[in-house]
Amino acid sequence: MPPKNITARPTTDFAKESLFNLLVNRMDFEGIDVLDLFAGTGSIGLECVSRGAREVTAVELAHVQQNFIISTCKSLGINNLRVIRGDVFRYLKSSAIRYDLIFADPPYALDELPTLPSLIFGDAGDDPRGYSILKPGGLFVLEHGDRYDFSGHPHFIELRTYGSVHFSFFA
Repeated sequence: MPPKNITARPTTDFAKESLFNLLVNRMDFEGIDVLDLFAGTGSIGLECVSRGAREVTAVELAHVQQNFIISTCKSLGINNLRVIRGDVFRYLKSSAIRYDLIFADPPYALDELPTLPSLIFGDAGDDPRGYSILKPGGLFVLEHGDRYDFSGHPHFIELRTYGSVHFSFFA
């Protein structure tokens, strides 16, 4: 159970179950590398571990959430979920690691939210990498509110809505 002072907005159970029902029909989790951005309580990363992911990297800035993910992993004996304590945008601009699945659940009011797909795919003008951190054949899922429309992005493939939760898929 997450601590009462956690500031994350966890993905609803209904939305998470629907998301993973879709994902298991699109990819084999066994042996994949996953990046969980704005990891919050770590529930998405933990779900990926439970489905056989080789390694999950969770990036989270808030100290309370980081400690919760770390303590959860310790209590469950999970050693293939690593927590990066830091800013997601800095991580994206400096990471040389490529992933099979990237999931991002930023705060819906975050000003930089619309830039995430371009940062993932190396399309951002200030991106020093100039390449995608998503492996060929990989999938990027961005959770967001209804005020965003990513259908014009060149890597956008579909939108799924579950109540007030919107998932934009990119490949």
